[in-house]
Amino acid sequence: MPLDTKTLNSLGFAKPPAETRVVVAMSGGVDSSVVAAQLSEEGYDVIGVTLQLYDHGAALAKKGACCAGIDIHDARRVAETMGFPHYVLDYENIFRDAVIEEFAESYLGGATPVPCIRCNERVKFKDLLQTARELDADCMATGHYIQRKLGVRGPELHCAADASRDQSYFLFSTTPEQLDFLRFPLGHLPSKDATRALAARYGLEVAMKPDSQDICFVPDGNYASVIEKLRPGAAEPGEIVDPEGRVLGEHRGVIHYTIGQRRGLGIGGLADPLYVVRLDVNKRRVVVGPKEMLATRTVPVREINWLGDGAFTDQAERHVSVKVRSTRPPRPAILRPLSATEAEVELLTPEEGVSPGQACVFYETGGSRILGGGWIWRGR
Repeated sequence: MPLDTKTLNSLGFAKPPAETRVVVAMSGGVDSSVVAAQLSEEGYDVIGVTLQLYDHGAALAKKGACCAGIDIHDARRVAETMGFPHYVLDYENIFRDAVIEEFAESYLGGATPVPCIRCNERVKFKDLLQTARELDADCMATGHYIQRKLGVRGPELHCAADASRDQSYFLFSTTPEQLDFLRFPLGHLPSKDATRALAARYGLEVAMKPDSQDICFVPDGNYASVIEKLRPGAAEPGEIVDPEGRVLGEHRGVIHYTIGQRRGLGIGGLADPLYVVRLDVNKRRVVVGPKEMLATRTVPVREINWLGDGAFTDQAERHVSVKVRSTRPPRPAILRPLSATEAEVELLTPEEGVSPGQACVFYETGGSRILGGGWIWRGR
């Protein structure tokens, strides 16, 4: 029987906003601040929670990050302005164990990890979500640009209305149970300008605060320096070789290179440009070759989280669209399940620079629904 939407509040509950408790995950940025302010203005019982995820002292001097330093202060000021309680939880140890350590190990293994996905999966939508339940919240809201829509079989995850802000690639591992508890009030907005306009309307000082650019614990995008601190001696030099194993030069550590990289190889003077096509961690070799060697058609995927209808293995193959990088648009593909958590993805048009450690996210063909996704690996 369909729900009578006339009896539901804006968060989907059949009771007044004042009787609906919502925990808002506040990073200190404009997006989550607007969510908290908007829900507070609508009369909801709002509790703001900010996670301190990494060293507070080091973060004070770092701009453009989240979840530390000045951002905690900004989140607290929003709560004071709007008049709702705000708590800061020290998740530094959890974050280090669940996200940073794997980030380092992945790079040492020659992969290119996406720690923001692991943070959502293992910290924000796991431990923080559990904290929200313990606070007797009816739901948890975040500032992510993605949409939660009610389908025939329950909540579905859909891309944001503004494709340029869409964060679906980073949220593919959201489980159906988590999706039932989560809300994303900004997903329908047409642009980031609309969000900033709301912030100005609520009188928030963060209205024009710049977006965070780097991974929060990686200053200035220098991944290698972080890994060297976590794993001293990790940046051992080695050989740069062509696909046949001929030595072309020396590198300063495999962790400084990613699949598809062209610049910074230090092997100039060649007629045609060369790209990193493979990282041989065991031999400490960076393998380079022509651009056409980057083209990939078959992508092995594991740790799959399925959000589509029915069981993942119900069909031998599905025609879907997939993203293999957060910055690329979805491309047509065939998804072939190998088990409940593994699959082979056939790209109908080969993609360049497909790298182990990145996510492969599945979308319905010609629609906005996210069907799930998994992690790219080297295969058997």
